[in-house]
Amino acid sequence: MPELPEVETTKTSLVPLINQKVMYVQVRESRLRWPIPEDIQQLQGQKLIGLTRRSKYILAEFERHTMLWHLGMSGSFRICDESDEMRKHDHLIIQFEDMQLRYHDPRRFGCIIWLNEQSQSKLIDTLGPEPLSDEFNAEYLFEKLKNKNVGTKVAIMDNHIVVGVGNIYATESLFNLGIHPAQPASSLSKLQVQNLVIEIKRILKQAIDLGGSTLRDYSNAMGENGYFQQTLLAYGRAGEMCINCETTLENLKLGQRASVFCPQCQPLKRIKDTPKKIRGKSK
Repeated sequence: MPELPEVETTKTSLVPLINQKVMYVQVRESRLRWPIPEDIQQLQGQKLIGLTRRSKYILAEFERHTMLWHLGMSGSFRICDESDEMRKHDHLIIQFEDMQLRYHDPRRFGCIIWLNEQSQSKLIDTLGPEPLSDEFNAEYLFEKLKNKNVGTKVAIMDNHIVVGVGNIYATESLFNLGIHPAQPASSLSKLQVQNLVIEIKRILKQAIDLGGSTLRDYSNAMGENGYFQQTLLAYGRAGEMCINCETTLENLKLGQRASVFCPQCQPLKRIKDTPKKIRGKSK
């Protein structure tokens, strides 16, 4: 699933569409996670005037309406020419003045819906702070985690606590700090939480700078792949050697997600300990 860096990179790659007028809209398959609105033709004649991101949602602001776009498990946008060959899973086509936008989604778990009072309250209003914002800081996170007895990885992937820290970036952050993914969140010391906030921000910024992670078929709207996956130290490496101690990396399931860790560098602790020196940072 595209995570925050991939969604941010996608949003940025859509910027050339801003101030372009919609000439027509074609729905080839409306059955996504929620059906594409039957009245989406209202976009015709409107200019796209702004693009923002909230969590893993792209908010596309047109002159009279705002749409909420989510990539789901396998969704992607592509800017192309009208004459380019159509692909099997191109479900939505929005023709702008100078270019065409296509939404491609083989598994159809994404969504293209209006941002209205119902979707705002259901999908946006309950979200935690953005991880790269000042609101996400050590004091805030410590208060949120001090009574959480779930694994630390599960806690930091909870969108009600902080948005957008997906499996890849949670796994890498915890590995670099020597924190076991199943360590109870409430057992973290204030210093560990402070370092965790710093590391999450660092990892996400680095991933955005590298265009996100292309593990399967992710690319931005210009067809460009991300390169963060080339820096991965733990995620997807179960059964391989730890770069720090050469212990075999192991995998466990937490919250239905694979969680790769080093049993030597990330021992499971039940008490508040002083964190180890950050390891495995990219230079």
